Amino acid sequence: MADHNAFPPDEYLSEAEVSELHDILTQQLDGLLEQGRRAVAEASQERTQEADELDIAITESNRDFQLRMADRERRLLKKIRHALESIQAGEYGTCESCGSAITYKRLLARPVARMCIDCKTEAEQLEGRRRFF
Repeated sequence: MADHNAFPPDEYLSEAEVSELHDILTQQLDGLLEQGRRAVAEASQERTQEADELDIAITESNRDFQLRMADRERRLLKKIRHALESIQAGEYGTCESCGSAITYKRLLARPVARMCIDCKTEAEQLEGRRRFF
């Protein structure tokens, strides 16, 4: 007897798709870690004495920007590691909100996605309403 609650076959991730997404996530992780190493090396090589107030202001602005980027990268690293762990656990590609399959196309576009597009859209709409009020 057919399971009427089953997803169409194209919504399930095949082993090859999971492997491809794993490779993408691993490449992103390696790239972010390398960026972090380069940023640390560059920061340690920066001059500590600037010539004038404008140089100091520009340096501070650049440091502020670098800190914001580092924070974004840190959050992305956490998401990538979570996705890799969910692959290991066999839970990757399942919406954490409703339990439905997250489509391969969505995961290709955003490999760290933890929700299906419907749940993510709803969550963003709720978040937008909270900010409005």
